[in-house]
Amino acid sequence: MKIKGRVQIRKSTKNKLMAGLRSTFGDEVEQIQERKIETAMADDFPIVIIDGKVLLFQVSDTYFPTVRGVLELGLRKNVVMVDSGAIRFVVNGADIMSPGITSADPEIQPNDPVIIVEETHDKPLAIGISLLPGSEMVANSGKAIKSVHYVGDKLWNLEL
Repeated sequence: MKIKGRVQIRKSTKNKLMAGLRSTFGDEVEQIQERKIETAMADDFPIVIIDGKVLLFQVSDTYFPTVRGVLELGLRKNVVMVDSGAIRFVVNGADIMSPGITSADPEIQPNDPVIIVEETHDKPLAIGISLLPGSEMVANSGKAIKSVHYVGDKLWNLEL
């Protein structure tokens, strides 16, 4: 992936970004308020660079944390936990099916950004878009989350 158009964001854009992140992921995002925030394009993919690290990316009009962003910022809201049998599928970019989910944040609504973590070590594996409310994700069948970024993909391997 090639990065182009790297620009530091304006204060008004930063405030809008922070408001959206705060409403989805809680007050943990406050720690980036005073950091240097830049936007750029990685191929045709909008990304957000915070202090030289790719910590956010954009899908449609919504900002998502990267897996590295989840680790760096310590985000713990909108989390969906998967069992060990689902890990190999998740890290290969597969969508997350309900039978592999062991728990989900009940506040998750359809189309919300979600963080997929594995249950044994509580480590983030992927970022996705919820297809169901959190309360309905733990079920016997069906697709619950569309995967948009995972450990080992182009965004994960992106270096500045």
